[in-house]
Amino acid sequence: MKVTKVETGIVALPNDEPLAGFSENPNATNPIVWLRLGTDQGIEGFGVTYFGGALTRTLRHAVDELGALAIGEDPMRVEAIAAKLRAAAVSAGPAGIFTMALSAIDVALWDIKGKAAGLPLWKLLGGGRDQIATYASGALRRGLKLDEALVAARRLREKGHRQTKMQLGLPGITLPAREVEQARLIREAVGPDMDLMCDINQRWRPEQAIDIGKRVEEAGVGLYWLEDVTAHDDYAGLARVSAALATPVAGGEYLYGIAPFRHMLEARSVDIVMIDQVRSGGITPWLKIAGMAEAFNLPVVSHGVPEIHVHLVGAVPNGLTVEYMPRLFHLWDEVPIPQSGLLAMPTCPGLGLNFSQDAIRRFAVA
Repeated sequence: MKVTKVETGIVALPNDEPLAGFSENPNATNPIVWLRLGTDQGIEGFGVTYFGGALTRTLRHAVDELGALAIGEDPMRVEAIAAKLRAAAVSAGPAGIFTMALSAIDVALWDIKGKAAGLPLWKLLGGGRDQIATYASGALRRGLKLDEALVAARRLREKGHRQTKMQLGLPGITLPAREVEQARLIREAVGPDMDLMCDINQRWRPEQAIDIGKRVEEAGVGLYWLEDVTAHDDYAGLARVSAALATPVAGGEYLYGIAPFRHMLEARSVDIVMIDQVRSGGITPWLKIAGMAEAFNLPVVSHGVPEIHVHLVGAVPNGLTVEYMPRLFHLWDEVPIPQSGLLAMPTCPGLGLNFSQDAIRRFAVA
């Protein structure tokens, strides 16, 4: 089998929030680069990448250029293709646009491998379980008004979600007491039985994270984890926070490639390793990072794209839960739907996903 065709495009997907109904910025859009790899046996593989922002056209161009280098190659040889693309890009990597572009190609190749084998990707990767926990994400953002956040939290509980994530690091200048009160009120809204995560998105210094984290603990909020509490590459600062708090600290979504995770793990910076399929460079490095975390006796969780990450978190033995963030859902004909807080493993070969041609036409960006 050989790769014979590369097709890409950009869509600007709506920034709606279907889980609880309150969008932080309903007028915004999410620019996504989509990829279709064709083969001489008629099998197609799909991939996506994003985080390009104002450089999304540049990201698409990078996918086109790297994809062209894969034409004529055997899609079963994912590592060989990755090595060829890295060599061709010379010193453009190992992070940034190069890695984000490579991730789309890597995912599409694994989609082809699964389809060629007649197996859903999670089975091809080891088949760790039949279902995996998932948490509602994106519904309790810091930009919402407090009353909107509380209504959204109650809606999530009523819809049967068993885990959800809120954000602190509130906009403007806020006092620790205000942050703690937000966490306490959202805990009351979701009830005592729901696992409640909290994302800071790197907005606190280590000493702030320790101070506010301890206050949240003393308030009895009972966080499942506290995420990205400070700068992603301040491994020593993250380690200080992890050592000071009883609440588990999660991190890793902002790291590119494999090597930074080694530094983070060796510094004992986090208790839960979060891996982003786009920034890590695709499925191949994602799995290597998960294995490294397993060697440190740590669980792994995903960032974004649950329709792909369900396969990865569900395949590895230390997979904990999948972030259920519907940012890309408009792009697909059908996506996994949680039942009682769980995602069933997909049954169709490969990713089990198909692009919605209507969405590609309707949200296309020239």
